[in-house]
Amino acid sequence: MTIPVIRRWFTASGGLVAELDPQLDAAGVFARLAHLPHVLFLDSALADQPAAAIRLGRYSFVAADPIHSLCVASDAPDPAAEIARALAASRQLLADLACPTIPGLPPFQGGLAGLLSYECGLAVLGLAAPAPRITPAPLLSLHAYDVVFAFDHDTQQGWAISQGIPAQGPQARRRRASERLETLLSPVPQASACESAPFGRLKPAPHVAQASACESASAHECRHPLPSHPHVRSTFTREAYLDMVAAGIEFVRAGDIFQVNLAQQLAVEAAVDPIAVYHAARRCNPAPFAGYFDAGAVAIASMSPERFLQVNGGTVRMHPIKGTRRVIASPEADLYTADELGSSAKDRAENVMIVDLVRNDLARVCRPESVRVESLCRLERYRYVQHLVSIVVGRLRDGLQALDAVEAAIPGGSITGAPKHRACEIISTLEGVARGPYCGSLGYLGFDGAADFNLLIRTFVITPDRVTFAAGGGITVRSDPAAEYEETLHKAEGMLQALDATLAPPMPATTAESQP
Repeated sequence: MTIPVIRRWFTASGGLVAELDPQLDAAGVFARLAHLPHVLFLDSALADQPAAAIRLGRYSFVAADPIHSLCVASDAPDPAAEIARALAASRQLLADLACPTIPGLPPFQGGLAGLLSYECGLAVLGLAAPAPRITPAPLLSLHAYDVVFAFDHDTQQGWAISQGIPAQGPQARRRRASERLETLLSPVPQASACESAPFGRLKPAPHVAQASACESASAHECRHPLPSHPHVRSTFTREAYLDMVAAGIEFVRAGDIFQVNLAQQLAVEAAVDPIAVYHAARRCNPAPFAGYFDAGAVAIASMSPERFLQVNGGTVRMHPIKGTRRVIASPEADLYTADELGSSAKDRAENVMIVDLVRNDLARVCRPESVRVESLCRLERYRYVQHLVSIVVGRLRDGLQALDAVEAAIPGGSITGAPKHRACEIISTLEGVARGPYCGSLGYLGFDGAADFNLLIRTFVITPDRVTFAAGGGITVRSDPAAEYEETLHKAEGMLQALDATLAPPMPATTAESQP
């Protein structure tokens, strides 16, 4: 189906911009491009939130069919070396394909985009990842998108931006930009890469069809039924999770760390359409930094409320979340819960510790005097949970780029603990499995120097025969293991609702004879 446009114009450098019909939104463009390889939807799913709410997601972006790919597989023989080469190649590609910013349009106008896994961050820190893997997700999957569909939710406008790269010179770029734009404005459905699968959008890793990851011999496999949802299985029993939290508390008491983020991974053995999972999650649990990404062996469907890192005009922003309470249906009880979260010494201390860690991360790449806390422990409310969120900003030093900031900060401190290096070692020891996309990042590095990444929490990782996700929390000396376990269930509630909606059998058709 053709994507309708109102008008088109060329940029000075030879790129092409087409203004889209205002009746077509980002979700509609995503639906029309979802069959294309490496489709990416960076989705401000809270764009229609009430005006009184904190404004977070102004822009959404859709891209597909990249012109170049940089990937490191989950079973890479030397993952640290391959990740280092991929990041170096990313830096060179961004330099070779640099494009000026087109004024008046949303910030992602073409660039490298995709996944940086949690283990990618470990490699940057010089740490090895735990051997057992729950999913075959790549360690790194970045792709060069020369065409981006960009949407401004404030103005209710959308544009297709075709940069015409890698052609050189205005005339050659105009021809290339026109050809590429026409290709994506009139997408032709392609043959499934995996026609034997229940859905045809993923190409499974060779071992996936033979045995699920939960059938491995690992002692940390997903084999323990979740008490509230027996069809969901966890890497931990409730008792084992409480023991893990207690061990984390002992590391704090011993002086190894100030806090550590610990999680349980959850899995459902089911064949589902990843697009359907994403749409269900979008309805049940909308979030400002949501996203969908076809990473080849897996699809990622995220309803993340947390921005990891944004770079715009040389200014870097990070939005660490620490402190969570459940949203309660009763307005009076919910107000009490919000007040209790805002005044909780434990949760504020947890947030402030991560703010200090983030300040240190930014100080590695920003002018020291520019690093400041823009907002401390503000309350952000979502459908199932409410959080304390801080914002730390800084100005990049001369000669440094967005990728330098990303490398300085991954993995995000709010999902590791502090000090980061030791916290990551403890996470690997206590959790015992690779996190994969969970606690990694999804986002973009623009050809013009802009960047924006989320933190992959509230995230599904989908293969042809199973869905995995995870939930965790920050552990300090004041943590109560039972309360920490309950917090993971509160965080998973929206995801469980979305999964149940996807797995529920369709209602039987009502006939005239069966009506009362």
